[in-house]
Amino acid sequence: MQLRRFLVLFLAAIGALAGAGSALAGGGNYVIDGGTSYEQQQVRSALAASSFNWSVVPGPVTIHIAPSPASEAVPGAIYLEPTLLDSGEFSWGVVQHEYAHEVDFALLDAAKHAQLSAALGGTAWCYEDSATPLLHNQYGCERFASTLAWAYWQSPSNCMKPAALGAESGALAPAAFRALLQSLLGPGAGPGAAGARRYTMSVRGRAASASAAARP
Repeated sequence: MQLRRFLVLFLAAIGALAGAGSALAGGGNYVIDGGTSYEQQQVRSALAASSFNWSVVPGPVTIHIAPSPASEAVPGAIYLEPTLLDSGEFSWGVVQHEYAHEVDFALLDAAKHAQLSAALGGTAWCYEDSATPLLHNQYGCERFASTLAWAYWQSPSNCMKPAALGAESGALAPAAFRALLQSLLGPGAGPGAAGARRYTMSVRGRAASASAAARP
């Protein structure tokens, strides 16, 4: 009887561990630095709303919540405006947009940029690729980030929807974009583990200022 009980408990423990592994696979590996509990929750909710598998990005990505001229991203770090997060669900598309830049930084090379540029349009891939400043929607990297945010969370509340941004997020139909991105990143980038989240909370001062390569 005790052996049977032990086996039941053992199998239950194995099942729980398997579930935990799956949970860690989908939500991204990030640390939240600063912000109120409400602002931190908006970050988690924003990433949870998307069906994109943020865990394809090696981490941790540090998400700083602190006053700044604009929300932006650099490799390994995202900077978010507290007042934006205070707006609640309206901010979620921006959070997803900035995390999409981390996808670009970590996983896309020049050949993949060329394929995405051909599909999404744009004058240059990103800021460092243009000798003169361009409009936000003329950069392929911004079109990519906005399109990813929209393609994996098609909600009327998404501020990255084509109705708000035009061609910046609407050059390619969501299903076509998801298929293209999955072909570039592999099946792990596709929907499937959207409900699973991994995050670490911390509260400390802003560690570094954004560099010239920061992407809004």
